[in-house]
Amino acid sequence: MNQETDVPGPTEWGTGVGVGPWQGPWPDDERYDPELLAEGDRRNVVDHYRYWHRDAVVADLDTRRHDFHVAIENFQHDHNIGTVVRTANAFAARAVHIVGRRRWNRRGAMVTDRYQHVHHHPDLVSLREFAAEQGLAIVAVDNTPGATPIERTALPERCVLLFGQEGPGLHSDSRDTADAVVSIAQFGSTRSINAGVAAGIAMHAWIAQHADPSRAW
Repeated sequence: MNQETDVPGPTEWGTGVGVGPWQGPWPDDERYDPELLAEGDRRNVVDHYRYWHRDAVVADLDTRRHDFHVAIENFQHDHNIGTVVRTANAFAARAVHIVGRRRWNRRGAMVTDRYQHVHHHPDLVSLREFAAEQGLAIVAVDNTPGATPIERTALPERCVLLFGQEGPGLHSDSRDTADAVVSIAQFGSTRSINAGVAAGIAMHAWIAQHADPSRAW
């Protein structure tokens, strides 16, 4: 039994991240993973998903995902993609789309790509075709002349937030064919912020406009 509550449940590891083996009778629920119940759960997941199978977590997330997608160009092996995937998972994006090279550095994702839908598009044409089929507006995020400040922009509820690479930024064709181009206000000396940070800011801007705060963990 749990020493503090005297009811079945998780136990603390004592040190490290996560919870120890389940104490008491195991829950009669197919979402739970017997191995995790027996050995403990050190994954970086919210308490609601402790001891659940990965597939069960993904299935439950699919009922909670929001109506925005995230796309990032990967023509030069951008190292920010892992961070973008991790942040997309935190904000329950519908999916992440990698445009260009299929391979990307997963280190920054911190295994969140196991719970986040990630799709590949060989080029921008493929991404635009997907967006058109799904009825999604493409919102390019880039600090370029003519861009509308995201802080004063009503973002479409169903959209793809599209980001460029560290250094070159968005491909010119992405800006020219997007339904909207938005910028992020900056007040310091640097010319730009990296794509991982920009993606987080833009995703939260969408969340602030369209998400229900009561559904957050």
